[in-house]
Amino acid sequence: MGGLPCELLLCSLQGGCNLFRAAAEAGPHDILKLYNAQGNIINISPKLECNNPQNLYKLEVVAADHCEPLGRLQSLEKKILVEAGETPSIVYEMKSKVELFREKLENVEHLSWLGLFKDLSVGTQKPSPFYHKRTLRKTKEECEHVQEKFLQMSSLEVTEEVRQYLKTPTFDNWQWEDAEIMVLLQLMFTDLDFVTKFSIEREVLQQFLYEVYRHYNNIPFHNFKHCFCVTQMMYGLIWLTELQSKIDDIDLLIMLTSAICHDLDHTGYNNAYQINARTELALRYNDISPLENHHCAVAFEILEKPENNIFRNLTSEQFKRIREGMIKCILATDMARHNEILNQFKSLLPAFDFSNKDHKDVLMMTMIKVSDISNEARPMDVAEPWLDCLLQEFFNQSDLEKLEGLPVSPFMDRDKVTKPSSQTGFIRFVLLPLFIELASLFPDLEQHIIDPVRKALDYYTAMEKALEKEKQNRVQCDKAAKAKENDSLKYKNTAAPQPMRSTGGHPMKMGSLTTPKLLGPSLCDPFKK
Repeated sequence: MGGLPCELLLCSLQGGCNLFRAAAEAGPHDILKLYNAQGNIINISPKLECNNPQNLYKLEVVAADHCEPLGRLQSLEKKILVEAGETPSIVYEMKSKVELFREKLENVEHLSWLGLFKDLSVGTQKPSPFYHKRTLRKTKEECEHVQEKFLQMSSLEVTEEVRQYLKTPTFDNWQWEDAEIMVLLQLMFTDLDFVTKFSIEREVLQQFLYEVYRHYNNIPFHNFKHCFCVTQMMYGLIWLTELQSKIDDIDLLIMLTSAICHDLDHTGYNNAYQINARTELALRYNDISPLENHHCAVAFEILEKPENNIFRNLTSEQFKRIREGMIKCILATDMARHNEILNQFKSLLPAFDFSNKDHKDVLMMTMIKVSDISNEARPMDVAEPWLDCLLQEFFNQSDLEKLEGLPVSPFMDRDKVTKPSSQTGFIRFVLLPLFIELASLFPDLEQHIIDPVRKALDYYTAMEKALEKEKQNRVQCDKAAKAKENDSLKYKNTAAPQPMRSTGGHPMKMGSLTTPKLLGPSLCDPFKK
């Protein structure tokens, strides 16, 4: 339908919906969508402002009565009633669900598009984590499509259930599309009150998030969804530790923005490859954290443009502090510095001082490190697909290293690495020591990040033992098969010989015995008299 110039008095939600159905000449079960002049979906409610010829609403029938599932249910109900004499309760449940679904489609007040298809109590089908059929850089069309969806969704309300869920380490990223993820990132800035405190314009924040999305590549692991997972974990840790009451808002802004930007323009090959292959990045940064330096540089290239610069209303001193903090945080994600940063943090713990800038800097670096490698703190059905993604990226690198004659990076060779072997050592010697130290400063974190990681260690240890047992069984089976084969050959070689025909080399039958022609004594040893 076109615009709606008429003014409607909506005394109630149902009454308003009926008026709109009448205006659209729609049936009682048709599904309607209402758009404002900007093309955004808006809620049909008694609070709806009157439109005018200069600012028209647009009403659309998105599902007509003839294809309405409720009609099919009514037909099915009649058939069941004839056959069974009564209507089973499950039919009423289905009718209720269909009606609820129709209401969700028409109203964005409660769940909006961000909650519409998300059953947060049930895990969803995980998408394929592999990107081998896509170009490295996102296409212009791909980016514009996601940007359009993001802007359409950006003004919608997010349910309180989703808001609370977003603050937990159990959040399942696999349920959300890229455009929805951008809305959730926008929500983090709003809920931490950064938008108000740092005068961040809505359009600038949206453009910044879009540019961040555009600069993450189509690779198996270090992609935009990984950026979101790290940011979401950082966001959750801020709430779980009540960090707002312990450090400045500007430090929280540094931590969240650093998490968003920490892997910008990652191409899927780690620092060892960059250095061994003498890539342009390794030459530019003199082999010193080439990737992390590049991620920082791309972040500030994005922020250099005023339309993307979420910090443009801050003072020069504030911006200088943010730049310094972001560089420290992003460079801290280089795993080559893991022990250095962990030991620094441990040395401060006996008398950690939240008012001490040096202490806070180390804490911020530690928290982004925890967030960066936190997948194993998530539920197994969320974490394990990420491990598949990581191994795919590792194997892609080791394959290239073999092709180019470079040293194969440790733990990346597909011929030597298994899923459990890649994790047990990493969890035991990297994850747990880091997580335990952070939890010693924030004891409430133990149940959220340490207990799940211990369960993950048990899971992969059991898997490793099962694979080892399977390998041993396979070796024993191979040995048994070889022994059986040797016994069979031995039996054949010790059987009574049969004579051969005197010519032609074919066996000559004498009873049931055969003797090879060349085994006669005068032919076995030509020098024997």
